[in-house]
Amino acid sequence: MGRYQWGLFVVAGFGWFADSAWPSMSGLILTPVVNEFQFNGPFLSLASNIGLFFGGLIWGLGCDIWGRRWSFNLTLLIAGIFGVVAGGSSNFVGLAILMSFVGVGVGGNMPVDAAVFLDFVPGSHQYLLTILSIWWCLGQLLASLIAWPLISGYSCSSSAGCDKSGNMGWRYLLFVLGGLTLFLWGIRFFVFTLLESPRFLSGIGKDTEAADVVRKLAEYNGKSCPLTVEELEAPGKIHGREVLGSTGRRRVLSEGSGFAIDHIRALFATPKMAWSTSLLIVVWGVIGLASTLYNNFLPYILTTRGVTFGDGSLYVTYRNQVILSIVGIPAALFAGWAVEVPYVGRKGTLAVAAGLTGTFLFASTTSRTSNELLGWNCGYALFSNIMYGVLYAISSEIFPAIHRGTGNCLTSTAKGVFGVMAPVIALYANLETAVPVYVAGSLLLFAGFVVLLLPYEPRGKVSI
Repeated sequence: MGRYQWGLFVVAGFGWFADSAWPSMSGLILTPVVNEFQFNGPFLSLASNIGLFFGGLIWGLGCDIWGRRWSFNLTLLIAGIFGVVAGGSSNFVGLAILMSFVGVGVGGNMPVDAAVFLDFVPGSHQYLLTILSIWWCLGQLLASLIAWPLISGYSCSSSAGCDKSGNMGWRYLLFVLGGLTLFLWGIRFFVFTLLESPRFLSGIGKDTEAADVVRKLAEYNGKSCPLTVEELEAPGKIHGREVLGSTGRRRVLSEGSGFAIDHIRALFATPKMAWSTSLLIVVWGVIGLASTLYNNFLPYILTTRGVTFGDGSLYVTYRNQVILSIVGIPAALFAGWAVEVPYVGRKGTLAVAAGLTGTFLFASTTSRTSNELLGWNCGYALFSNIMYGVLYAISSEIFPAIHRGTGNCLTSTAKGVFGVMAPVIALYANLETAVPVYVAGSLLLFAGFVVLLLPYEPRGKVSI
């Protein structure tokens, strides 16, 4: 683990940050936006999740076709530009379209960044992929901290007479977060130079370039590397591998290239691998539905339940949101420790965290005061952050490097598809009742059970 890998830990973390901060916007700005534009709230979440779906699909598949660098460097740029522009929206349709484009950029962060980080980190430090979720927690916290004064101080108190001049808080929030995202992209692009993944290059037959990257990496870390092209080519010759065409160039998007369908087939090549891939897709889909259903409408739920309890002001709502975000930060560190515990590992930690997340959701329905509801939600925030930290890591560790982007794409696509279903369910569910909570809790308990059926446990093994 050298200087390059620690730098990558930071810039890859920006992707986790964006993946947390931007999807939460649908919930953080929901109340003031509904007051101003007078629309059915779940439609904003629907637009955002459609963008996340296509983002995961495009960038996840793409990073196994044209490489990691382009995907890694473009996702934050797209999210930042459209995020800033979204702040100037004058109607709901414009806002929904722009937020969907933000989702296209943000949706590619997790599939790509996890693949990039795991391609470079040594096996002894693979647990850091789980700890990377601390950036996810920081994104949630910073978004809530920014939203707290802006939404509570510059928003309409109700829909009556609510216009742009008296409801600038959500716009300021998008401007600030969009600008911050562009700043993080600038650090990625101008300060840190991402090398193309040597595992990806070797996987497509470019062993000469892969060896060159490994030597540059060693030099950056102040080390020397005796690796030769012949040593990289030897396994391919033994197994008769032939990746390139007769021209020596890889033809992207053609029959002769290893296009997306070949990567997908490889993830189902054996019964055990097919079973593993299928279960991961199910787990991601179910957790994606449960979390989106609950998280996107949490500020609204806190507000409406707070009104019932007598303290439903925007100030209290967003203060509570900040508290929940703070609780999630130690979860990443705990998850990083738990995944290395013998007989527990990734599967055990993920199964227990998912089960306890669902349990705390059920418990929240017993709340009779706003503080009780906040307390149960703190438990939910702690274990849901553990759950997501391990979920992101175990998927990337199980998929082989040459197909890792595609594997992450499939799981993110499942999350996106079911995430799109969440606001549709919310359109027909009464958010002033506990129905969304019961649905989300049940799904999480089911996901915890499915995790135990996974045939692979990455703990103690070097990802290939």
